[in-house]
Amino acid sequence: MNKTAETIEDAERRHDQNQYLTFVLGRETFALGILSIKEILEYSPPTEIPMMPAFIRGVVNLRGAAVPVVDLCARFGRPSAAVTKKTCIVIVETRVEDESHVIGVVVDAVNEVLEIPGSEIEPAPSFGASIRADFIEGMGKVRGKFVMILDVDRVLCVEEMEMLTQAAASADVVQPAA
Repeated sequence: MNKTAETIEDAERRHDQNQYLTFVLGRETFALGILSIKEILEYSPPTEIPMMPAFIRGVVNLRGAAVPVVDLCARFGRPSAAVTKKTCIVIVETRVEDESHVIGVVVDAVNEVLEIPGSEIEPAPSFGASIRADFIEGMGKVRGKFVMILDVDRVLCVEEMEMLTQAAASADVVQPAA
């Protein structure tokens, strides 16, 4: 590959790293890095799976693959929002070491793709946020307001979700009376 092609690819990658899909949960606006977004689906009820934690709504069929669907409101410890015409499932790809996982997340509405320069991103607050601080990658300034930029790999950490699933399954098991 020639040097010019590498420079163009690097510039495109840097440009994409500053782009974020913004969406609404409740009354708050959140963002995910565009590089982790695979597609956006119109909401259709997922197939429920027994013994899953409350934040896993079920699975959807995405071109023959069963993709787990996470309710972000429930994942953040909030009540699930009602499904409306604007409700979507955003399909994202997370990475754990060398493995990638495709997961759907339910959002109230998708807003737009924005470019947020690094100079407009503040560090995550250590306290006072409405969600776990480790879920927040940073706070982007957009039109005079802050948008919470989520760390998709932490919010959708497969290992943590597996532990919560096992805990939910063991909590559902009826213990014999002594």
